[in-house]
Amino acid sequence: MLSVTIYSFSFKRGIPTDASGNGGGYVFDCRSTHNPGKYEEYKTLTGLDQPVIDFLEKDGEILTFLEHVDALVDHHVERFMERGFEHLQVCFGCTGGQHRSVYCAEHVAKHLKQKYNVRIHLVHREQGIDKTF
Repeated sequence: MLSVTIYSFSFKRGIPTDASGNGGGYVFDCRSTHNPGKYEEYKTLTGLDQPVIDFLEKDGEILTFLEHVDALVDHHVERFMERGFEHLQVCFGCTGGQHRSVYCAEHVAKHLKQKYNVRIHLVHREQGIDKTF
């Protein structure tokens, strides 16, 4: 079974290393999308909180970004499954690893789990959250 490790992270702390040993995958830069962290009411929240989710989805820019990400990652997952590969890593970085990257990592984890029979290891590095499903 293919295992997909998905990270959210802050570029300030560097790109996560790939512990699988194959060194492949994606690093997506979410800093091109509208940053809720620039607004006082979102500073203490994360991409897991509904007000941040609403902000990002209402703006819509991140949804367009994720359409492209989903297409790329879906193709990669399908090819890896066909070829019997065991691991893929997908990382989302932003300024603080708190809002946009967390939202994107959650989105892709849910998307892949609904669409494919894969194991998901989701790590929100800066939030100290590590879960597998």
